[in-house]
Amino acid sequence: MSDVMTPEQRSRCMSKIRGHNTKPELILRKSLWDCGFRYRLKSKLPGKPDVVFPGSRTVVFVDGCFWHGCPEHSVRPATNRKFWDKKLSRNRERDGEVNAKLKMLGWSVLRFWEHEINSDVERVVSAIAEQLTD
Repeated sequence: MSDVMTPEQRSRCMSKIRGHNTKPELILRKSLWDCGFRYRLKSKLPGKPDVVFPGSRTVVFVDGCFWHGCPEHSVRPATNRKFWDKKLSRNRERDGEVNAKLKMLGWSVLRFWEHEINSDVERVVSAIAEQLTD
């Protein structure tokens, strides 16, 4: 099936996809804040973590199911497969590189899929709390 949009329309549409302050990120941050956890959003750390806990040197990433290749929910685009396979594969490689860099710098890295936050944010907050209290 070919795309129903022109290349210009598709480009404009894709450019509107946000890289931060996504709904899952906001849900997680609100839940963390409500539980009394204080964090930072901006840092100069590799990979631009979504949530940073400087005191415990812990960072949290919220990975989108599409963009990071969730094994449960990722849907491979039907058109322009070569481009998308390369792009999504590189995103996963970059995640691993970022994890390794942060660990070398002494940071603990937690990654959660957007569907985990959407379906059970309490479990995600518990996992983060466990890491922070260790």
